[in-house]
Amino acid sequence: MSEAEWSAASRRRFLLPLALAQFICSFAGSNMNVMINDISKDLDTTVQGVQLAITLFLLIMAILMIPGSKLTDRWGRKRCFLGGLTLYGIGAVLSALSPGLGVLILGNSVLEGVGTALLIPPVYILTTMAFKDLTSRARAFGVISGLGGVGAATGPLIGGLITTGISWRAAFVFQAAVVGAIILLSRRMADPIPPDPTRAFDLVGAVLSGVGLFFLVFGILFADTNMALLAVFVAIGAAFVIGFFLYIRSRERAGKEPLLSTGLFRNRVSNLGLVTQNVQWLLLMGVSFVVAVFLQTVRGYNAIETGLVFTAATVGILLSSFGAERFAKRRTQKTLITGGFLTAVAGIVLVVGLVRAWDSVLAFLPGLFVFGLGSGFMLTPSVNLVQSSFPENLQGEISGLSRSISNLGSSLGTAIAGTILVSDLASGNRSYSLAMIVLAAIGLIGLGAAILLPSKAHGRSGELTPAASHLGS
Repeated sequence: MSEAEWSAASRRRFLLPLALAQFICSFAGSNMNVMINDISKDLDTTVQGVQLAITLFLLIMAILMIPGSKLTDRWGRKRCFLGGLTLYGIGAVLSALSPGLGVLILGNSVLEGVGTALLIPPVYILTTMAFKDLTSRARAFGVISGLGGVGAATGPLIGGLITTGISWRAAFVFQAAVVGAIILLSRRMADPIPPDPTRAFDLVGAVLSGVGLFFLVFGILFADTNMALLAVFVAIGAAFVIGFFLYIRSRERAGKEPLLSTGLFRNRVSNLGLVTQNVQWLLLMGVSFVVAVFLQTVRGYNAIETGLVFTAATVGILLSSFGAERFAKRRTQKTLITGGFLTAVAGIVLVVGLVRAWDSVLAFLPGLFVFGLGSGFMLTPSVNLVQSSFPENLQGEISGLSRSISNLGSSLGTAIAGTILVSDLASGNRSYSLAMIVLAAIGLIGLGAAILLPSKAHGRSGELTPAASHLGS
């Protein structure tokens, strides 16, 4: 069926399971933040233990997202999507039944993380292939990215409601139920291109990149206890990442297909867009983790009280995300991303200032609302900018790279801000303020990348100018 023949109902049926998949994966990345006290007590672990599980989940997604995107060509996009959902559902059920931290890490961090890495690339690849027109594609990406932002923002609220009303274990049952619904909704989904089982897969490249990212993030987790170990881990990680780039370059020169084409990094618009994606998710997950831990361990709030505080951020993201299409018709991608970073950083500064000056829980609300508003403004434009910078034959690779960069930002946000906070929880406001100030400073890096974006690289409504089309060819 051509795009012109699609009815509005057909579009909704096609997008619904894809958008729900992005929602539940983003939800999983933030909903555990409000369960920290409950999980710690029930499984006889610590805040650091739960932080490890959350960071591992996000990190495994980042490590495997690029290999997962390459496997879509070999195994098929629909098969990877359904296989990833199945693996995710098994992990969610195992997490709900976990007797200790080890099983929770196996179910949530490993199985859900691997499942997400398999199912998310097809979401963006299938959308790109189904919506040929850049305006309709931008609209579709807006729905998917918007629900991703909503999932991350509502994770604490929904997780808090379920945890307080039933149990933290029921939150994983909720995830499994949503995954089951997505599988049912995906039954009639068709793969536009048949899989190619003979397609080469670069296993060495996957190992080099995965090991490199693993050591880089885990080095940060050890920063509060052992600076020497931090230096060793970061050095090992950097060596593997450099080795990965040298390896894929040599593989390309030998005429073999690498895990990732080096040509993807020669597009200035895309490179800057990837930086903004990384920082956006670093801020979103970092702020969520820091505020949630502070409220529970320092202020003594329970899961539902913590979740309700995050309603302010949820409302902000909802308002700006669902207005993305209207904003895109009036402003360029660069303007939306730049304005989003300015607003989000202002929100973080407002949260820090009001909380230090005012002991009431109401002190969190204005800043979190402003932060959510800014986050919603920039999530969709960044994704559309990166995806639209490349032709259809490179959509699999850029989708995997884009999702990997975003999830790496999420894991870094939890690792960096969480490590600063957890290292000195006894100091209360001081460690909280320091973690948030660091996040604001990182937000300025994202703002710098947004300012460097070419003003006319992408037109309004997601349309490419000739210059951008040339870059993507």
